Amino acid sequence: MGWWQVDADTLAGSRFVLSPLAEATASLKALERGTAAHPGERAWLDAHLAAYRRRLAADPVTALLIRSALGRSWIADFLTPTPGAAPDPAFEQEVARVREASPEVARTNLTVSLGGPLPPELHRADLPHRAAGLLEWVWTETVLPYWPQRRRVLEADIVARTAELSQGGWAGAFDAMRRGMRWLGNGRLQVNVHDYPPRDISGAQLLFVPVTPRQGWVSWSPKPADGVEGDPPAPLPHHRYAVVYPCSGALAEAGRPDAAPRALAALLGPGRAAVLVLLATPKSTTQLVALTGQGLGSVGRHLRVLHDAGLVRRRRSGRSVLYYRSGAGESLVSASGGRET
Repeated sequence: MGWWQVDADTLAGSRFVLSPLAEATASLKALERGTAAHPGERAWLDAHLAAYRRRLAADPVTALLIRSALGRSWIADFLTPTPGAAPDPAFEQEVARVREASPEVARTNLTVSLGGPLPPELHRADLPHRAAGLLEWVWTETVLPYWPQRRRVLEADIVARTAELSQGGWAGAFDAMRRGMRWLGNGRLQVNVHDYPPRDISGAQLLFVPVTPRQGWVSWSPKPADGVEGDPPAPLPHHRYAVVYPCSGALAEAGRPDAAPRALAALLGPGRAAVLVLLATPKSTTQLVALTGQGLGSVGRHLRVLHDAGLVRRRRSGRSVLYYRSGAGESLVSASGGRET
């Protein structure tokens, strides 16, 4: 298993951050995989997978590059630069780091992700430029149209994780973050199940980056060089590490959720009706906040009223409370012409 040695200062200074590039890269991985993790992702793939495959069919070098970069158990490092600490980075700024990667470094990274020598077609200098171009296409065509909703989902996940952290500490937060990740004790954080050498990241900055696709990886970036110009470069310690993880509030569908039927909205109010319509499948308060765009307080009040009226029920799942429609709630939505979400 791969684990990192973490000191108290690194934990104290860790942060949750958003990264449009990480969202685009996770979406690229989902497109390359071509299988959906949930119904919302299935709808998104149905909308964009054919165009993605046409693009790669027209550019076989880039297709081979991406298959090689994503690898079986390791992603080529140049494709996943560690996010910066800026609270609201622009995608264009982040993807520039992919384009500016050294071709030599890119080829070296690819031998690692491939686990062997490069195919002859990839012995070329434009690999970073090609990778950045595909990421720009994925962002523009498949992510940007949904980014406002996805961003709400990601922000809601961060709020929920922060609450978990305050209640259960780091051990509980890590255990629920991604498959294969858990707190081992004695300052050891297991980040995956692969048999990689441990890393001591004491004193480094540790970032946690949610993405909406069911994807995840780790990355790190070197400390900026110091010294006199002209000196030979010395090995540099890494100073920023990131864990990219799938958020808990998966998109319920590729676009905006269906509006509540007029009759139901007139009876309950549009906000409360929208919550009831979304509860065809169990959802947490965090997910409802993200999917409706309503505030946490408003969603909480709607759930309390709906629960008191016997229209929804709730159950605990781990550290989350999930709400779902009762039989009476199902009958009310059905009678008003509501559809399953």
